[in-house]
Amino acid sequence: MDKNKQQIFKPGLYLVSTPIGNMEDITFRAINVLKISDIILCEDTRRSGKLLSYFQIKNKLLPYHKFNENKVSNKIVELIKKNKVISMISDAGTPTISDPGMILVNKCIKENLIVYPIPGSSAVTSAVSVSGFCDKYLFYGFLAKKENEINNALNNLSNLNYSVVFFVPASKINFYISKFREYFFDRKIVIAKEMTKMHEEFIRGEIKSIKDLSENLKGELTVILSEKMGEKNVKKQVTESVKIEIKKMLKKYSHKDVVEFISKKENLPKKLIYNFCLKLKK
Repeated sequence: MDKNKQQIFKPGLYLVSTPIGNMEDITFRAINVLKISDIILCEDTRRSGKLLSYFQIKNKLLPYHKFNENKVSNKIVELIKKNKVISMISDAGTPTISDPGMILVNKCIKENLIVYPIPGSSAVTSAVSVSGFCDKYLFYGFLAKKENEINNALNNLSNLNYSVVFFVPASKINFYISKFREYFFDRKIVIAKEMTKMHEEFIRGEIKSIKDLSENLKGELTVILSEKMGEKNVKKQVTESVKIEIKKMLKKYSHKDVVEFISKKENLPKKLIYNFCLKLKK
């Protein structure tokens, strides 16, 4: 390693945040560490190659993704032990945040190798900053694919009085909007689309009344749900007569249909009915 490299950047793993859209959102420090890196780990060499080319950075790119994390991580740990400077970038934003990288980070920690954060663009903080919602927020990331796991997660999250941030595949946004209506009926929503790019758009509204989006959307969306907006004139308890009605209905109708019907009929929060139904199943 040359003297200049030793003075500026020590051997180790550097998690380098990259632009989420606009190339000019990269930091000077990020450019410098990428320039002196011995290897740059990336999800997609074609996409990362465009970024490096834009800033005239010529370094060795090495694919690092969920299918080869274990194998590549072992190799990288040995390179760092040999005083190499290794950078990791994701397709956009900060590595390890809803992206690969945590396996390598933990292996470095186990081997007492230093991991350096190089901060920069973040879809999460960018979206929250313009949402107008409470700045006490929970970042969840991507929801599970199985519907029962989605239901359990959203039910748990609905009990927390924070803004909640999700990453959502654009092609499934209408499915998730329907789920948000079910569990966050009285909150507000912001859907951030193409942030920092030419066609940047923020779709705002109340979850209960927001319309479905175009089915031709591509990529990923950042969705922010507001903190609880208050439940005026909404009952807080399931009466014995309603409990009896729910028990009878569950023999004929689905859990979802019962929650929907009783909520409207009795002016009860959906999560209250949902939790009572869960107790009956147990």
